[in-house]
Amino acid sequence: MSAGTPEAHRGLAGVVADTTAVSVIDQETGVLLYRGYPVPGLAASCSFEEVAYLIWYGELPSTEQLEAFTAAERSERDVPRDLTDALAKLPLTCDPMDLLRTAVSYLGALDPVDEHGEEHSRHADADEAADLRRSIRLWAQLPTIVAAEQRRRRGQAPIAPDPALSFVENFFHMCFGSVPGPEVLRCFEISLVLYAEHGFNASTFTARVITSTLSDLYSAVTGAIGALKGPLHGGANEAVMAIFNTLPGPEAVPGWLEATLAEGGKVMGFGHRVYKHGDSRVPTMHTALAEVAARSDEGRRLMAIYDRLEQAMLDSKGLYPNLDYATGPVYHLTGFDTPTFTPIFVMSRVTGWTAHIIEQKAHNALIRPLSAYVGVGRRPVPERPPRGE
Repeated sequence: MSAGTPEAHRGLAGVVADTTAVSVIDQETGVLLYRGYPVPGLAASCSFEEVAYLIWYGELPSTEQLEAFTAAERSERDVPRDLTDALAKLPLTCDPMDLLRTAVSYLGALDPVDEHGEEHSRHADADEAADLRRSIRLWAQLPTIVAAEQRRRRGQAPIAPDPALSFVENFFHMCFGSVPGPEVLRCFEISLVLYAEHGFNASTFTARVITSTLSDLYSAVTGAIGALKGPLHGGANEAVMAIFNTLPGPEAVPGWLEATLAEGGKVMGFGHRVYKHGDSRVPTMHTALAEVAARSDEGRRLMAIYDRLEQAMLDSKGLYPNLDYATGPVYHLTGFDTPTFTPIFVMSRVTGWTAHIIEQKAHNALIRPLSAYVGVGRRPVPERPPRGE
């Protein structure tokens, strides 16, 4: 870098790009907070519907507010037949995240540009209310799409949503045609609560950048899905399961890890940009995972590998596991196919994405960073005959 060239913060590490009231990691305790509430506490005592309401509206709902909110979500679960017909034509070889990205874009094309006439486009409050309605509708429809896609890949017909069931119960119903016991439901629900929001992560920042151009909510969510697809972000939970599938038991961990590190390989599910002493969400997810894992031989095998690899990574690299390390085996043990793991992440994180989209619009500034040029210096264009002669 030449004298006078500004320092480049690769990956925007350490750069404060804006303010937010949605979530923060408490610097004293290292605990993630949603709207001021510690997330482990929310996961222990709240439903996913209550947490979604908190993320969007800023406060936990009263009984009456929760009833109205859940009724609104349940009324929006059906997806247009045109969309299901279009998605059925996509090849089974495509990544489910590609299908989900396409689905959100399609829903955006079907959504009215102006739900309440021209008036709402001139008033910020009405714009926010319209985006909240869109957010809830999208949140309700995504599980229907994700469940139908897992069944399509299994050669099974889709199952219609059941408005009598909770968000989590309905998803299992649509995926498997039945609802599991409370331990499995609660473990899965905890994962959704923990995944719902996490500050200016890559996909959320993508959504905010798109929103800053005054593009629409569906475009921002479509872009966020594209960012989450990457194995260094949302796709890490799938990569974690791939590791577990290569290890027959805990005794194989030391040799596998030594070989992987010697080859310069990356062990997915460990380390985090914003946590230096461990992901604050992991203990909660680990406890829920252990309860489910204890119910089967496969679960006990996975937990033995989990614990051995966790300790080996701490000993050899000083790295702690992140949330993806715990959710990979959770989703496997609760019956989901590995390609469905990241779409499940989307079902949860869409709450955080859309809260940030609405927040970005409320005090918008176009996000347009500078770059430090390191290319060839100024040079003359070669002399040639004028074009056209």
